[in-house]
Amino acid sequence: MKPKGIVAAGHSETAAAAAAILEEGGNAFDAALAALCAACIAEPVLATLGGGGFLLACPGEGYLGKSRPGEKLAGRNFKPGFKSAMEPVVYDFFVQTPRRKKPPEDTDFFPILADFGEAQQEFHMGMGSIATPGLIKGLFRIHQDLCSMPMARIVEPAVILARQGLALNALQAHILDVVGNIYSRNEPSRALFGSRNDPGKLLREGEALNLPEMADAFDALAREGADLFYRGDMAHALVEDCRTGGGHLTAADLENYQVVLRRPLETGFANARLNTNPPPSTGGILIAFALELLKDMALDECRPASADYLERLARVMELTNKARIDSAFSETGDKAMEMLEPGFLDQYRRKILTKPSTARGTTQISVMDSAGNAASMTVSNGEGAGYILPGTAIMINNMLGEEDLNPLGFNKWPENKRIGSMMAPTVAAKPDGATIVTGSGGSNRIRTAILQVLVNMLEFGLPVAEAVNHPRIHFEGGLLNLEPGFEPAAVSTLSKSFRNFKQWEKKGIFFGGAHTVRVNLKRGEFSGAGDPRRGGVTVTV
Repeated sequence: MKPKGIVAAGHSETAAAAAAILEEGGNAFDAALAALCAACIAEPVLATLGGGGFLLACPGEGYLGKSRPGEKLAGRNFKPGFKSAMEPVVYDFFVQTPRRKKPPEDTDFFPILADFGEAQQEFHMGMGSIATPGLIKGLFRIHQDLCSMPMARIVEPAVILARQGLALNALQAHILDVVGNIYSRNEPSRALFGSRNDPGKLLREGEALNLPEMADAFDALAREGADLFYRGDMAHALVEDCRTGGGHLTAADLENYQVVLRRPLETGFANARLNTNPPPSTGGILIAFALELLKDMALDECRPASADYLERLARVMELTNKARIDSAFSETGDKAMEMLEPGFLDQYRRKILTKPSTARGTTQISVMDSAGNAASMTVSNGEGAGYILPGTAIMINNMLGEEDLNPLGFNKWPENKRIGSMMAPTVAAKPDGATIVTGSGGSNRIRTAILQVLVNMLEFGLPVAEAVNHPRIHFEGGLLNLEPGFEPAAVSTLSKSFRNFKQWEKKGIFFGGAHTVRVNLKRGEFSGAGDPRRGGVTVTV
């Protein structure tokens, strides 16, 4: 019997929620939303209703939703360039900067240190780090446009998980420990995430996370809709606490927040057509730029673990970082597409050819169904502001405290602007009928994780599990990071070519979490791989 669909995600319960919806006949978009809601309990640091994200939606020829193929999707406001409901579209429900800025001396904004074991990173939290959340608005807009099942059924797996409780697995316990300075900062957060067996500590592996207030919040949202959060009781509580506690958000920020529909950035590589996240977010354009550079590097002469390939890949990463600065789009987001102009690309091709041959609160959900619908969703909460919205168990984001999202500097953000992101949900279509759905968490490692998975599959022809599990490199800030598993000769070559070089002892969350599925409906092939670096699992229904 032909499978109904496949999902790859960061936790077994996240994937199980999507699988249950697919089993009942829901489409890929129903399943992605169910997975997102379940992830708020199963992956509590990586996904919360207080953050934001993106969905790349690619309706298939057999689309089963609120409209028939070729008809306008219910509620979609088509922008110039959108000709039909069947075109891929990016739902941008990422966070927005507030409409007005308080003076720094009047804000609650301070640093904490997160310890990743082999690396440390400073984050900023407090009420002054909260940007306007978009996730709940995105949840309902996607449901309105693309879904076939009632919202009450979509949130049901999350409601059950939140009421019954869920034992933290090793990875989620580790992530909670990494950002422990945030989650243990105040009593409301300690009441939710504190250990019952070891008072004063956070939950450990095997201890149950119980979130009955979040179950109530999901139930209420399913009944009342997004206005509960943006205009109702939840909005009033958030705005009042920001007013008195040193935050920037006002009622106008919540009331005026809108999901933005964007035409995906389309590019090509190895005979495949790729759609990914467009500007003002940065991840998609940087992936496209790197792929353009790799096109002229004779990768067909290389092996995926060879010194030749790794050195070329590292040089591309190095120059992509430089191009990001040179293009100036990291400052404003306005000139991003200039990176793909031939003249700009040629400058960087020459630079390659003349040379010798941190966990972030982000998770990925990849779903495809038997009708050909593909959903790639990436969501983030930063690390959390340390503020729990009263009565909901929802940790609100700290995106105004994310250094890589604030290139102008803290408290210098432009008012009432969509914040850019490295998140890059991506779908690749091959001429043989295969579709690859991927994306990743991992801050600045998002783009390099996706890049390597795509090259592994499209150029080297690796099966999806091998492509995802293959060791990775990441170049940033003048430092080349290498996962274990490469040939000693390749490691030796790279250590000579790059002065700043770090060999990691084991694979881990630093290098992303590229949960990926591959489907060829013509051949009846469904395969996938949850990235083991971030607890990934795959379920075929």
